[in-house]
Amino acid sequence: MKAIHVTRLDGPEAVEFVDAERPVPGPGEVLIEVAVAGVTFPELLQTRGMYQVRHELPFVLGSEAAGTVVEVGEGSRFAVGDRVAAITGKGTFAEYLVAADQQTVKVPDPVSLAHAAGMPMNLLTADFSLRVRGNVQPGQTVLVHGAAGGLGSAGVQLALAMGLEVVAVVSTDDKAAMVKELGAHHVVKAEGFKDAVLEIFPDGVDVVYDPVGGDRFTDSLRCLKRFGHLQVLGFTAGEIPTVKVNRLLLKNISVVGVAWGEATRGNPNLIAEQWEVISEHVAAGRLNPHIHATYPLEQAGAAISELDNRAVLGKVLLEVKPEA
Repeated sequence: MKAIHVTRLDGPEAVEFVDAERPVPGPGEVLIEVAVAGVTFPELLQTRGMYQVRHELPFVLGSEAAGTVVEVGEGSRFAVGDRVAAITGKGTFAEYLVAADQQTVKVPDPVSLAHAAGMPMNLLTADFSLRVRGNVQPGQTVLVHGAAGGLGSAGVQLALAMGLEVVAVVSTDDKAAMVKELGAHHVVKAEGFKDAVLEIFPDGVDVVYDPVGGDRFTDSLRCLKRFGHLQVLGFTAGEIPTVKVNRLLLKNISVVGVAWGEATRGNPNLIAEQWEVISEHVAAGRLNPHIHATYPLEQAGAAISELDNRAVLGKVLLEVKPEA
């Protein structure tokens, strides 16, 4: 099969399009003929050896994909012909992928495999952040940083589906237009966002959903109302922020770590449990990712580089085998 290998940690331009051995499913696993793979920020970090999870070189890159089951291992709950999405952490940038049952979910009939490939990492992380870690309730307010990116736009869509009032923070006019199309109630620019948010909500917001980090962290805390919390999902800005913890005392606010991948390692059934919760929204089209660009598999390096320029609107995909 064809696959994308990481053989050295020199960035996305160094990934290699190679012939690789087709994997074989074991007990409780499936072999998926990949139609489309999603490109996520961890892939960019992995090509540079900067992600917290490190794989032994060489390895097949890619965290998520959607396709069709073509072979099942003993005891698998799936059947040949099932349309599925999988979240494996590596191996999805290839024509075939082996995934454990616990890493695999069925794709509802109304949903294309292209859109399904862009869902798992971002939507399940957003659900883990808002529902599981945040216990948000309908009518609450949430500020979403990086709202036009893959993880940010998933947060916007899921928050809307859950009945929250959404303030989307973006950096450019085209990103503002995109999140307005998603249905965000309020859109503000990243520069000076604190004053803009507090003008809309003088007492602050209930939740800050932050996959960006960097120098906006302190002003995000200032945007919280009493008993609010800031969710730390990642650091796409590159800088890991620090906080003087006395700030947390001023309004009884809290900072919550959101490490969805770590949680799945501790609870192998978490993916299936979460998918069951959000599947109604998925099937109804409320959580369809905005597709920024689609590249062929052999151009994976260029696709990953898109995430490096901070201009992505929604999701970047790799087309491996077009859906019939």
